[in-house]
Amino acid sequence: MESTNDQQGELYEVFIQSKPGQSFKHAGSVHAFDKNMALQNARDTYTRRNEGTGIWVVPSKEITALSLEEQAYFVEPSTDKIYRHPTFYNLPEGVKNM
Repeated sequence: MESTNDQQGELYEVFIQSKPGQSFKHAGSVHAFDKNMALQNARDTYTRRNEGTGIWVVPSKEITALSLEEQAYFVEPSTDKIYRHPTFYNLPEGVKNM
């Protein structure tokens, strides 16, 4: 019997950009047999009503993430670094998407 992956193709994560200049946000996942098919499936699934201006697809197996055990020593808490908070800075007029 064939595995599910063989029947559906590889799993890709989809990231959509709402407007030019904004960051890409994770929208969901699609299955595809190649990157072009993944882009088409992502477009058909996540941007049918002009929700986005840009699409990224990334094979799920290529994404690396921290485990819960690694977060404690890998990501340093910034609660003692109040200077990193944007409340201490004045943004010039014309700065968008910050």
